Amino acid sequence: MIRTRLSAHTDASVAYRRVNVSTGRALITVALLIMLLISVGTGGARAAALKAMWGPGIVEGVSRFPTYQDLGVRIYEEKLDWALIATSRPRNPRNPNDPAYIWPAEVTQAVAEAKRYHIQVALQIIGAPPWANGGKPWNWVPKNPQDYANFAIAAAKRYPSVHLWMIWGEPSRSPNFEPFYPANPLARRLTAKQKIAPRLYARILDAAYGALKGVSRSNLVIGGMTFSASDLTDDLTTAQWIENLSLPDGKPPRLDMYGHDPFSFRAPNLSNPPSAYEQLDFSDLGRLSKLVDHYLGRPSNPDPKLFISEWTIPTKIDLEFDFYVEPLVQAKWITDAFRVAEELPSIYALGWIHLYDEPPESYGGLLETDGVKKPGYFAWKAG
Repeated sequence: MIRTRLSAHTDASVAYRRVNVSTGRALITVALLIMLLISVGTGGARAAALKAMWGPGIVEGVSRFPTYQDLGVRIYEEKLDWALIATSRPRNPRNPNDPAYIWPAEVTQAVAEAKRYHIQVALQIIGAPPWANGGKPWNWVPKNPQDYANFAIAAAKRYPSVHLWMIWGEPSRSPNFEPFYPANPLARRLTAKQKIAPRLYARILDAAYGALKGVSRSNLVIGGMTFSASDLTDDLTTAQWIENLSLPDGKPPRLDMYGHDPFSFRAPNLSNPPSAYEQLDFSDLGRLSKLVDHYLGRPSNPDPKLFISEWTIPTKIDLEFDFYVEPLVQAKWITDAFRVAEELPSIYALGWIHLYDEPPESYGGLLETDGVKKPGYFAWKAG
């Protein structure tokens, strides 16, 4: 998940910096109009990709799952913070009942609610406790990949109804993953230091894959977990990350799907030219699919599908992005995104983050803070 403000390289024709002055009544009227436009424009067709949505699932005792169900969400996304769940080293790390584990009640409740509403769950295992990473902060990789794998086993046993597992979150940026040495976005070959982060990530991904498959062959492992929006100072580009994601023997790590957060500062369209600095935004998902196939495909899985974990479009300036669009543009881009998902069969799931606006952090919700539905809500529901 995003943790810091992102910098946008925008085109003024699509990124707006003026304040939206539409009234709530006007937005409702416009929402009805856009529902009609979406229906006519798509001919009632639905994207093959599964709709996914990040939590929380329960807020102040009230379940959000009825809203997720109304939106047609098929996958609920949530994180498991290893550093918080296992502050001390467990004696039996593969046993979810080990006294060292303190499983978050909100995740347990959300998994139960998802089952009640017949919605799948995707859990993201992120962070490492100090005992596993040499006393470092949560974003430092564990010294032994097996420690991460053991926690994955315990998590899979704790939540047996969960079969989608995301490995870390946005490790291609240094605030989320250390040790990390950024590279010039135009560099075609990385130095030995710059290759450290993707190589270390490959080891925990592969270890987690074997561990999760050992618990259940139904478990699907989502690796990579890159993102597109970058300030180009703390990161590796998505292409650099994928090209250097390899194990000590030179082979690619095992995975079922490739996770990516294709934040976009332009309308999604597969006909758009490549994004700057190989950031691979929503319009580049066709290019991303080819890149993943080339570098991460294995004989048993030559063309891994894409799992779009996070995507959002702010309708006011917030702390995550330094751009925003008008609410109607948000709705149009959502419709465009589902059209892309329909055109590109390699997309397994299309995920959205922020159901509600959460100022000042985010104005990328489908609902305003008071529950008023933006045009984007109806566009997502129709997608």
